[in-house]
Amino acid sequence: MFKLPKYIEPDFSQEKFVNAPNAKLVAAPVDKAAPAGFHATSIYPEYFKVGGNWYLAEDSRMDSVPVFENGQIFVREFRNLKQGDQVVVGRSEDCEEGIYVHADCFEREEAGRAQTFAFRQSRSRETGFSYDYEQLVELLKYEKAHNGYIVWVLGPACSFDAKARECYEKLIESGYVQAILAGNALATHDLEGAYLGTALGTDIKTQAPYVNGHYNHLDTINCINTHGSIPAFIEKEGIKNGIIYSCVKNDVPFVLNGSIRDDGPLPEVYEHTYVGQDTIRSHVRKATTVIGMATVLHTIATGNMTPTYRVLADGTIRPVYFYMVDTSEFAANKLGDRGSLAAKGIVTNVQDFLNNVCQGLNL
Repeated sequence: MFKLPKYIEPDFSQEKFVNAPNAKLVAAPVDKAAPAGFHATSIYPEYFKVGGNWYLAEDSRMDSVPVFENGQIFVREFRNLKQGDQVVVGRSEDCEEGIYVHADCFEREEAGRAQTFAFRQSRSRETGFSYDYEQLVELLKYEKAHNGYIVWVLGPACSFDAKARECYEKLIESGYVQAILAGNALATHDLEGAYLGTALGTDIKTQAPYVNGHYNHLDTINCINTHGSIPAFIEKEGIKNGIIYSCVKNDVPFVLNGSIRDDGPLPEVYEHTYVGQDTIRSHVRKATTVIGMATVLHTIATGNMTPTYRVLADGTIRPVYFYMVDTSEFAANKLGDRGSLAAKGIVTNVQDFLNNVCQGLNL
């Protein structure tokens, strides 16, 4: 059975905490700018000493700014800073300036004695991932049973194979998906598959190209835009399968962010970068597990907003689990330095990954 590791609270009775000075607070000089020497947050739990008390930044993200307000530490992007905000200044991490970064904060079981030299420590095509699948399956079961919030970040390749789409439909219908983050392409090609049986003009079952198939995704976008929305398109065109169809059917939110190269885009795509980012973060703030598949940019963007920990409603602090799935070793390992409990890379294609996960969950 899966069991969450225990959070190790800092021992604030230690001399370095007791003797630490209060963190220096300096007013933001103007909107969207921090004072010189501002502290930038990491992915780890961080504590700040104010008025003799240590405060945890409960809702954090990387490369943002801690602000003390109304007896709490808020972590804000630069664009959300307001003139006069009381910003923490200081760049040390071990209490010297009233700032403590708590990196090694969860209990963990040691699989074996650490060695200076060992083979096959990186995660590559040669890595055995069977145990990772077992752990992930148990984690997903745990999340479903304990009201976890599983966020999936999907690239368009997730919609290129009929079987992969079927597997993902089952994951949604079975309660293993609380939100989907993607771009215009994932939704377009998934809906193209439901509408015309192709993805980028190639049959999603046989992979055979259609004559004039390069028009298919454009015809799909055009039809959706004619109906005015994805739900209207699904209803009026009698769409009965696919990732986006299952989201609409099961009231699972999907966040679609645009890019400079988008054709269309679909009506639901966020065209303003920061509106889209704020919407992503609204789901990241609730996420307990994040799984990114076949999209380096979207997964890294999400990873940069995702801390290694989550403070639950009852005050419990738990890890946020992060998986990055890609055929490229570089991509799969890109976020692998986020901490042993926070991120794992799995080097495989999304079709095999989804099949393995669904088989493990008996879907």
